[in-house]
Amino acid sequence: MKIYNHLYQILIASLTFPNTDWLQILRRSYVILTLLISLNFITATPVMAANLSGDLLKQPATEITISLGNSANELKFEPNHLEFEAGKRYQLRLTNPSQLKHYFTAKDFADGIWTQKVQAGKVEIKGAIHELELKPGAEAEWVFVPLKSGTYGLRCSIPGHTEAGMTGEIAINN
Repeated sequence: MKIYNHLYQILIASLTFPNTDWLQILRRSYVILTLLISLNFITATPVMAANLSGDLLKQPATEITISLGNSANELKFEPNHLEFEAGKRYQLRLTNPSQLKHYFTAKDFADGIWTQKVQAGKVEIKGAIHELELKPGAEAEWVFVPLKSGTYGLRCSIPGHTEAGMTGEIAINN
């Protein structure tokens, strides 16, 4: 920005305009150019930067397995505390070894990540994901990159499961 300001000052000082209309046009053009350049810096994210170089998709995903319940049908996530680092690629392997269906619900967490894909069986889903349902014996794979640091709640949204302790915490660190 300092370079643009400096060039603007030199240009204005060296040119004399017989009419102030030209000066107004030049100032507006400068403001528009400055805004456009600023927007490019504001909207860039680590994921976009990595995608531009192709590094993100080449980066091996760190694999983490989470069980929704267990074979004794206890209502809990194992583990119930997850930590991720912003800008790294992860593969979350979700399993349901219990005889009950469960949900992996973490909307705020899902809003703070970029999902590459969710895969269950022979189906691959892309786009925004806020909740996954796993039926008894089911498995799913969620590949994503955390973007927004913070601490997020995790729960099973089936009535009674959250109240029985099927909750957890997800942390994204910079």
